[in-house]
Amino acid sequence: MPRFMRKGKTKIFFVPTIAVLASPTAVEVNAGTQLDTQLAEINGFNFTNTAIDTPDMATSFVSKIPGEDTVGDSNMSFYELTDTNPIGTALAKGTVGNVVIFSAGLVGAIPAAADKAEVWPTIVASNSKMYTVGNEAAKYQVVFTNTAAPVAATLT
Repeated sequence: MPRFMRKGKTKIFFVPTIAVLASPTAVEVNAGTQLDTQLAEINGFNFTNTAIDTPDMATSFVSKIPGEDTVGDSNMSFYELTDTNPIGTALAKGTVGNVVIFSAGLVGAIPAAADKAEVWPTIVASNSKMYTVGNEAAKYQVVFTNTAAPVAATLT
């Protein structure tokens, strides 16, 4: 597979309800809200393992075993709009749902069967405006609490 740049390729949706996380339907995802169209920055949404040191007296080398799985703090910054903002509405504080990330893009113009994604179960922890005196577009930040490990998914 050739290398690619995420900008212009990766697609991200917020989907309130997915019946089976490993195989969301195209209908479920298309009923969600597309986020990448106003996305200014994304942080987190990375799955890691915290290794456990396991030293012993037989060697000065400290071996490790896999420990707890964790997800980094996750947030997204969006451009603030002066009119109706469907992203801000969909991502109101306390909203439970799923961030669906098509990291390598979509096969077609909209999510369809066989598209590959990661599904991140989340709760919107906060949604707040970002104030600055700098010469930049107005933004707001949405902080997510990841409630479960991400799931590799194939749309049906």
